[in-house]
Amino acid sequence: MIVVGLTGSIAMGKSTVAAMFAEFGVPTFNADDAVREFYAGEDAKAIESAFPGVMVEGKIDRERLGARVLGDADALQRLEGLVHPAVAKARVQFLERAAAEGRRMAIVDVPLLFETGGHSDVDLIIVVSAPESVQRARAMARQGMTEAKLEAVLSRQASDAEKRRGAHFIIDTRGAHDLTRAVVGQFMRAAAALAGG
Repeated sequence: MIVVGLTGSIAMGKSTVAAMFAEFGVPTFNADDAVREFYAGEDAKAIESAFPGVMVEGKIDRERLGARVLGDADALQRLEGLVHPAVAKARVQFLERAAAEGRRMAIVDVPLLFETGGHSDVDLIIVVSAPESVQRARAMARQGMTEAKLEAVLSRQASDAEKRRGAHFIIDTRGAHDLTRAVVGQFMRAAAALAGG
């Protein structure tokens, strides 16, 4: 089974591309969804213990948690030390299921693929990218986004240029959705040849 790491910086269109792969029938693991499940599950109590007051009605409130760690490198490191192992475990379980089903390819959609060392655990890397002006316009259109929040997120991520250098395949999302879908289809055909059909 070919394991494809799908990554890209904030507001590059990675979630849209991941959804397109899912539409093509490729099993797709979403790290953000895994984090949400972790925050809503029994193990979320570890987050509340580390950051008292961030749990509301049995779930981690992402806004409260974000306010606690934004701009605090030590707090962020403590949080990542709790979250990353849980997400990694969920990813391994997903890949085991996909392999057991006889899938030829699986996508792992991980925003911090390079930053967390996850790029060494995949066979191919797709980087979803767009010009900086497009990225910033998309990001600032998000509810609750501010320049300070965007800069804080970007400071934690490898630059787009670094990610592109580490990519086996780049999907540029500046154009229409149909164009992006066509590029995803092109990758699917190339990957099918690699997988032997």
